[in-house]
Amino acid sequence: MEITETVQCLIIGSGPAGYTAAIYASRAGLKPVLYQGLQPGGQLTITTEVENYPGYPEGIQGPDMMINFEKQAARMGADIRYGIATKVDFSGPLHKVQIDEDKWIAAYSIIISTGASAKWLGLESEQRLNGFGVSACAVCDGFFFKGKVVAIVGAGDTAAEEALYLSKICSQVHMIVRREEMRASKVMQARVINTPNITIHWNAETEEILGDTKVEGVRLVNNKTKEKTEISVSAFFVAIGHSPNSAIFKDWITMDSTGYILTTPGTSRTNVEGVFAAGDVQDKTYRQAVTAAGSGCMAALDAERYLSALGAH
Repeated sequence: MEITETVQCLIIGSGPAGYTAAIYASRAGLKPVLYQGLQPGGQLTITTEVENYPGYPEGIQGPDMMINFEKQAARMGADIRYGIATKVDFSGPLHKVQIDEDKWIAAYSIIISTGASAKWLGLESEQRLNGFGVSACAVCDGFFFKGKVVAIVGAGDTAAEEALYLSKICSQVHMIVRREEMRASKVMQARVINTPNITIHWNAETEEILGDTKVEGVRLVNNKTKEKTEISVSAFFVAIGHSPNSAIFKDWITMDSTGYILTTPGTSRTNVEGVFAAGDVQDKTYRQAVTAAGSGCMAALDAERYLSALGAH
């Protein structure tokens, strides 16, 4: 392989973890290069109101927050680029990353902050109608179904948040919950249950999304009674969790059974010297913007110490 450039610190991914790592690495004089990946700004770019990030007493829109993160990282001197990491080679002390299936960059230290992506139910109709009423982002696509009846599947905080968002713009929201209870926090559950135009379908599985060229309805099966119900809806939103974006690292980095990168407790260190991980790609427990940002700070500090010991900084 031909190496086109060598950098001290390469950051892969651009959510709160990646941008915070870039801010700290820049201030430490590491001259970080950050590649934004498929979704510049990460999952917060598909979130509306962020109320729980310290320092914003009135709240802030997710996309606006990520623009601020990016501007701050750039002001500190981070080299922020469009591009996707497509392959890695961590065989030597100098780590190599392929960008856009084309050029190779070598780096003395790497910070992986590639985040996580939405999971799907795996129905044929779900994929066939994806973009024609099926979506994994209520905040992105809910506007197109203003005043209409929609469905959302999921039982966690994200599903509850998206159901509440949809309830403000759609006439009715059918929330499909697989068990007889939700996984969402008590405050989010209470908000959903107390919203008049959200109907919760307990013990319900989605058997089929109905419609030939666009979503026209959904067929549910009750887990206990096996009774089937068809509901007319104009859109079907999937909010059943996320998978870590870690596939390109699997031959090199130690992960758990679901693909989350394992780090040494209390640090961002992976099993490969000089490779660090931050944010949702290594955190399946908290998955918050503030914890991702905190771990991005840790990764930059860990990288700085590693480079200092190496004599590369």
